[in-house]
Amino acid sequence: MTVMPRPSILAVEPYVGGESRIPGVNRIVKLSSNEGAFGPPPGAVEAIRAMATEAHRYPDGGAKALREAIGAAHGLDPARIVCGNGSDELIALLIMAYGGEGTELVMSAYGFQMYELTGLWAGCRVIKVPERELTADVDAMLAAVGPRTKLVFLTNPNNPTGTLLPQGEVERLRAGLRDDILLALDSAYAEYVTAPGYDAGAKVVDASDNTVMLRTFSKIYGLGGMRLGWAYASPTIVAVLGRVRGPFNVNAAAAAAGIAALAEPGWIGKNVAHNSEWRAKLSAALEAVGLPVRPSETNFVLVDFGSAERAGAADAHLRARGLIVRAMGGYGLPRYLRVTIGNAEECEMVIEALTGFARG
Repeated sequence: MTVMPRPSILAVEPYVGGESRIPGVNRIVKLSSNEGAFGPPPGAVEAIRAMATEAHRYPDGGAKALREAIGAAHGLDPARIVCGNGSDELIALLIMAYGGEGTELVMSAYGFQMYELTGLWAGCRVIKVPERELTADVDAMLAAVGPRTKLVFLTNPNNPTGTLLPQGEVERLRAGLRDDILLALDSAYAEYVTAPGYDAGAKVVDASDNTVMLRTFSKIYGLGGMRLGWAYASPTIVAVLGRVRGPFNVNAAAAAAGIAALAEPGWIGKNVAHNSEWRAKLSAALEAVGLPVRPSETNFVLVDFGSAERAGAADAHLRARGLIVRAMGGYGLPRYLRVTIGNAEECEMVIEALTGFARG
């Protein structure tokens, strides 16, 4: 007899991250994973180096110093913060704690793939709700909620579309959900948002006992390799996450890097200014050669090539020049490519390559 996992596990296709290699190409410019344009802050690099000599020590199981640093940086109560091995771990813990067999998870059609994958793994029925103009549709999401719905996930701004749901709509979504439904607001790209009136989720969390804000150090802080995320929630939800997380789920180097990154002078301002400038330049240049670009509040843009075939040809054209972007077929958007905003040189390379492709 062969030992078999739960049937729901066999329904899961493994997540495929952004590529980082092209056979036969020496210089690679990776713009497929929305990593920070400038890498990690210098202070974080030094903190990681310093922790190497302490690698034999177990980390602080409660990540107390990191939670205090996050709280100070964002004006939040550290006691209501939970840190994790990337926000992916926190997503999984929430789904395992509040979902499972016999429950439903509601998300927008083009939301972050890990909600669907982890939901299926946990045994949830995952309901993907059609979007309106590649933006989450609150009315449609509320209409999709049923008696078995226990979790609703919203990425805002969204990955991979880059679109932003206004604050009033986020609040309307929460108000329209039953009290026994957990709303997870995934704000991985919050630091890049320049639209007025945006709140990453703390206001909605503070106004309710059934909402979680998820954040990450992987994007603007350039610490994707450290796997460091955090959640802000009510004391009740924090207590539940404390029961299900591993006792040492945040490693010591990651915690030290996160604390140093938060303290890096001018880091956020430098990155936001660069991102806003080059997102606008890249979008304008591609629009000028007939390649529509979706409006974005993130560190990436979604480029429309009109068909899956043309998007594939553009992807091959970029790869031949060492430029790796993200094909969107896996998200159900085969006519698009997602392009991370890299440094100035990398953005110029994309502009030159796609201009040549469009005019060729």
